[in-house]
Amino acid sequence: MASLLEIVTIPRSSVTSVSPIVSRLSTHRNSIKLPEFKGLNIQPFGYSGSVSLRSKLNRCGSRIACQAQEAVQVLPVTDATWQSLVLESDIPVLVEFWAPWCGPCRMIHPVIDDLAKEYSGKLTCYKVNTDESPSIASQYGIRSIPTVIIFKGGEKKDAIIGAVPRSTLSTSIDKFM
Repeated sequence: MASLLEIVTIPRSSVTSVSPIVSRLSTHRNSIKLPEFKGLNIQPFGYSGSVSLRSKLNRCGSRIACQAQEAVQVLPVTDATWQSLVLESDIPVLVEFWAPWCGPCRMIHPVIDDLAKEYSGKLTCYKVNTDESPSIASQYGIRSIPTVIIFKGGEKKDAIIGAVPRSTLSTSIDKFM
């Protein structure tokens, strides 16, 4: 759920006055991440495109109003947590089987992250590193990664193999919602 936050107070005066603030912030596209607000994605209101953060801060005047959204994370599952997180879940679960050395797995990670945000509250998303939890992968016959399996009521309902488009995953998820 989004909420309004007042992040920083800066003078309107000059670019040099915002330099300490700019150096504290790590930016990614148009979002601001402050170390004090872990897990929040801060989106400045009213600015878009390729305007630099320094320019945004200077034009804002004395206060920056931002919208904070909770970041939905795709958490890892291990042998120890598999039963409670996946098989005993009350809502459908999407599990991505991957490995750090797998190129196509890195391609599908952002898609899974987006789906976790889109279906938040209706679907839980997890990932299994097949190098760290080979027993789970072998139990479900994972021979190729990335593989995405959808579970509902503790049962495997569907499996999608490979780095497929978002639409393919959404269609599969919607069948079990």
